[in-house]
Amino acid sequence: MTKPPRSKPLLRDTEKPVRSRPRKPRDPAQPNLPLDPMPDRIEPCLALLKARPPKGDDWVYEIKWDGYRLAVHIEPTGIRILTRGGHDWTDRFPAIKLAAMWLPVGTAILDGEAVVLDEQGRSDFGLLQKSLGGRGGKKSSSDAIFMAFDLLYFDGHDLRNSELDMRRHLLEDLVPAGEQGDIRLSEEIGADGDQLLASACELDLEGIIAKRRDAPYRSSRLGDWLKIKCVQSDSFFIVGYERSAAALGQIGSLLLAGRKGDELVYVGSVGTGFKEKAASELREMMETITRKTPAIEYAGRRKNVVWLQPTLIAEIEYRAWTDDGKLRHSSFKGLREVQDNAAVYEVE
Repeated sequence: MTKPPRSKPLLRDTEKPVRSRPRKPRDPAQPNLPLDPMPDRIEPCLALLKARPPKGDDWVYEIKWDGYRLAVHIEPTGIRILTRGGHDWTDRFPAIKLAAMWLPVGTAILDGEAVVLDEQGRSDFGLLQKSLGGRGGKKSSSDAIFMAFDLLYFDGHDLRNSELDMRRHLLEDLVPAGEQGDIRLSEEIGADGDQLLASACELDLEGIIAKRRDAPYRSSRLGDWLKIKCVQSDSFFIVGYERSAAALGQIGSLLLAGRKGDELVYVGSVGTGFKEKAASELREMMETITRKTPAIEYAGRRKNVVWLQPTLIAEIEYRAWTDDGKLRHSSFKGLREVQDNAAVYEVE
């Protein structure tokens, strides 16, 4: 639990009363400092996937965190924690909420990622989901911490038109580097992009993020932020599963689909990465959304396939694509929440 900051004595001589300086009358000619209205919600800036890090001094780097994107709103009426899709999850992250209450600021909007760290200090999407009770669960997570990487609103001022360097400067005053509370700073790393990516991959991290240091904060995926992954990971619809009496949850494999315009396209299957409890819960969810015909064009020869309504979204790790557009060396990481507004992979 985050501890409140230690208070400092206002005066060294405690015997003397506290007195303020005489207040001068306000000069009517002096303009009022304009304050920006606090946005109710801000669409997040999203990172564009690239194969290699960009070059040049215009870019700064951070570790890529594997969790749920959140916006922490510190408002006059209290704290709100919103998912990427705009859903209020304040009650699901009580430790983050409490930490936000102790930040030395009146109003603010912090952009970042809720994560659960493993024993080596790496973010683990599976551990985060488990702490929240799985997909569709209603548990509150006391293990999740918030890695803050941007500041969008600060004490009455909308910072979205300010350069990243300015926003980061204010954020680092608010959340100092190195602190180990429930809200922590996602620190910028001064390194060559290729070397940093290699180090991240050696440590089994998901990858790195590159950000243009002079860019304003722009919602959507416009290329101001780039993500470079060690292992590819994307979201796909589950459109069916192959039954197997010998497998966990009797799931031999999941059949997956990506988007191509308004249609769904089969991209292969995944048969590894399942945990026993998660597999059983997944099987129960899938039994409620079965259908008689596939939602995709499918010419495969798999037996015992149960077709599903394309409503469940799975996060899948994979190494590459085959020449005919199928996933290679895929592994199931977990289900995405509807509130997380995860983007299903767009097939080119």
